[in-house]
Amino acid sequence: MNDAPVLEFPRVADIDRSVEFHTVHGYRRAVRIAGTGEPVVLLHGFTDSSLTWRSVFAQLAGRYRVIAPDLLGHGLSDKPRADYSVAAYANGLRDLLTVLGVERATMVGHSLGGAVVAQFAYQFPERVDRLVLVGAAGLGTDLHPGLRLMASPIGHDWLRLFRLPGVTPAANFVGGLASRGYRATGHSAPTILADLAKVISSLAGLADPGAYRASMRILRSSVDWRGQGATTLDRCYLNEHLPVQIIWGANDGIIPVSHAHNAHAAMPGSRLVVFPRGGHMVFDADPKRFVRVIDDFIGSTDPVAFDLAGWRARLRTGAGQPIDVVDAGERFAT
Repeated sequence: MNDAPVLEFPRVADIDRSVEFHTVHGYRRAVRIAGTGEPVVLLHGFTDSSLTWRSVFAQLAGRYRVIAPDLLGHGLSDKPRADYSVAAYANGLRDLLTVLGVERATMVGHSLGGAVVAQFAYQFPERVDRLVLVGAAGLGTDLHPGLRLMASPIGHDWLRLFRLPGVTPAANFVGGLASRGYRATGHSAPTILADLAKVISSLAGLADPGAYRASMRILRSSVDWRGQGATTLDRCYLNEHLPVQIIWGANDGIIPVSHAHNAHAAMPGSRLVVFPRGGHMVFDADPKRFVRVIDDFIGSTDPVAFDLAGWRARLRTGAGQPIDVVDAGERFAT
């Protein structure tokens, strides 16, 4: 990988002013778009929004056409009673990109967004140039205890506390203190604390009834008290010829870095970069390095051309081959 310093791109994009709205299947969807050139889709995580990419949005938009949607049930997008499964999100992303006239793109997904772009690559391989997984969900069972509690039978009643007057400001205050402590030191322990702050802030954001109901449907579609129940590891062999970049924080307190090694082992041609001081929001730990990794990856790989015959052959020969994973000695089999 090229270790030259990242280019200082002009601030051609203001993430707060880049939002536009499109109606798909009757629901309003917010998406932030800026820049020109090769399309790069940025997909955020659970209870988050496209604003999660604030630290890298302008820099990436200096080189690419950046498309950062708010997933349905998040941010400024509608929050209906709907199907919030990962597969449904992949379908919705395809339809939004079709409305935008984007036929193919490099797909970058963080946390829940990582599970969605991995599913997108499985459902619509002909529309993916490259795949970037950033602290992605769906690659192992381990998950932050707070998120497990949210998905548990008692989580529904417990989360109602965050809708009582005064609880949300208090939670945001605690989260803010932890985040400021992380920024002031940059060491591993505050990184984990910052991830805890992220969970607290996410819970506080559920004071909105629509966001709360959507979040419960999202979480319970793939998580229970034991952790994540859905995995894309059993289909990773299909990505044999797809350029894949995995980016993780060594101190990720939400989804452990062992999941990065799971994915890297399941996709032998993939690239893995671990930020030694990064947490779950790894792009905030070192935005310049994050942009450099993305830029080097795109610059040194060619968009993959979908090969139906090869896909069919991999489906026929890949079935039944077990995949070893790192965390807890689990085995996911196709």
